[in-house]
Amino acid sequence: MITIRDICKSFGPVEVLRGITAEIADGEIVAIVGASGAGKTTLLQIVGTLDRPDSGRVLYGDIDPFSLSDRALCEFRNSHIGFVFQFHQLLPEFTCRENVALPALVGGKSRREAMARADELLAYLGLTERADHRPAQMSGGEKQRAAVARALVNRPSVILADEPSGSLDSRNRDELRRLLWQLRADFGTTIAIVTHDEEFAADADRVLHIIDGKIVAKE
Repeated sequence: MITIRDICKSFGPVEVLRGITAEIADGEIVAIVGASGAGKTTLLQIVGTLDRPDSGRVLYGDIDPFSLSDRALCEFRNSHIGFVFQFHQLLPEFTCRENVALPALVGGKSRREAMARADELLAYLGLTERADHRPAQMSGGEKQRAAVARALVNRPSVILADEPSGSLDSRNRDELRRLLWQLRADFGTTIAIVTHDEEFAADADRVLHIIDGKIVAKE
């Protein structure tokens, strides 16, 4: 599904990624691990088209998203990729339902269709009773589940998660890990996870180890 070819990225004089090449198969769960500053998040942002490489290519099937116009790239990202971050990034002024529906609204869905899809996902994730609550009224685990629902709202083929368990306690961390694996079972979603969590990494189909901007081993 995703082909990463010789990706290089520098920030000023600092060379962060130095020729990253990898593939992520359709329906695979891949963990990306390495020390802080190794380039994990930079790689995930490039794969997610949030940042551009200095050189190299990212292909989704036979589509090179970086060859698209800015508008087409935004549309591609919105419809094909879901993001889950370490901190939920829910908008505080919106309800849980509105936060989940937002990418669908941005993608051009009607309010009725977007809210119906949000309600469907909130039910799937056990958050129906929190639908009209704002983030400040929700627990950390609930907010992260809402973030997962938001990532799923446009039925993406890929979910990219950056330290998704980093701000959670052990109970909510274990719940999130089970949830992500259940998503693959229920929807066939391809998932790439940047993590320091050894249990997340151990359960993945494959682990990419990054050291000093290079993949040094594949398991």
